[in-house]
Amino acid sequence: MSALPADLPEPTLLVSTEGGIATLTVNRPAALNALNASVLFELDTALTILAADAALRCVIVTGAGPKSFVAGADIAEMVSMGPHAARKFSAFGHRVLAAIEALPVPVIAAVNGFALGGGCELALACDLIYASDNARFGQPEVNLGLIPGFGGTQRLARKIGRMRALELCVSGRSLKADEARAVGLCLEVFPQGELISRVTQIALGIASKGPIAVRTAKAVLTRGLDAPLAVGNAYEVEAFANLFDTRDAREGMTAFIEKRAAHFDNT
Repeated sequence: MSALPADLPEPTLLVSTEGGIATLTVNRPAALNALNASVLFELDTALTILAADAALRCVIVTGAGPKSFVAGADIAEMVSMGPHAARKFSAFGHRVLAAIEALPVPVIAAVNGFALGGGCELALACDLIYASDNARFGQPEVNLGLIPGFGGTQRLARKIGRMRALELCVSGRSLKADEARAVGLCLEVFPQGELISRVTQIALGIASKGPIAVRTAKAVLTRGLDAPLAVGNAYEVEAFANLFDTRDAREGMTAFIEKRAAHFDNT
C-alpha cells in the first residue's frame, strides 16, 4: 500500500468511537482550536453519521491540547466577510450546533481551557458540560464590535438566566471554571489532567444504562422543556408506557429482582 501524500491537510476534527462512545476533538491547537469553515463542515459530516448509528450511546466533545476547548470563531476567516457571507457563516454554525442538540444520545462537553465565543456556544449546545480547572467561559464578541453568532445570546440565557447572560454578552468578560459552576454553566470542575478520564467514566456510566431509556429520557425532557407542565407530563406518561413494550425494560426489571447486572440489547 502506498503512503499517503505528505502534504495532505491534517483533519480539523478527530473522530474516534469505542464501546458506543464517540469522541469529537476539534483539532487546531495552533489556533487554539478556533472554529472555521473546515471545522464546521467536518462536524456537520460527523454528526450526520453519528445520528444514524444505532450503537451510539454517548458523545464527548473536546478540544486538542490542554490550553483550549475552542477559543472562538476564526477571526482571520471572518474579517473579510460582508453581511451576506456573515449571514451564511452564522446560519451554518447554527445548523451544526442544532445537529449536536438533536443527537438522540447525551452529548458531553469536556471543556479544557478556553471556551470563548463560538467555543462557549459549542459547549452550550451539548447536554452536559464538565470543565477543567483552567477553563474559562465567555462571549467576548462585543470586544470585536459583534455579538454571538452561533446561538450564544439564546442558549446562554436559557442556561444561566437573562440577567447573567446579558451581563456576559455586553461586558465581554469571562468566567473562571469555579465561577461557571457557581452560575450553572458547567456541572463539575476537575483537575486539568483528569478531565478526559473523568468525563470518559461518566460517559461509560451512561453507556451502561438501558440505551432506549437513555434516548427516551433525553427526547422527553427536550420536547417538554418549553411546553406547559401538563403537556410535558403527558409526553412522559406516553413514553413511560411505551418502554414497557421493550425487551430492555423487561430485562432491567427482571435483573433488579434477580439481583444481577442487566444485559441490555437495545430492543
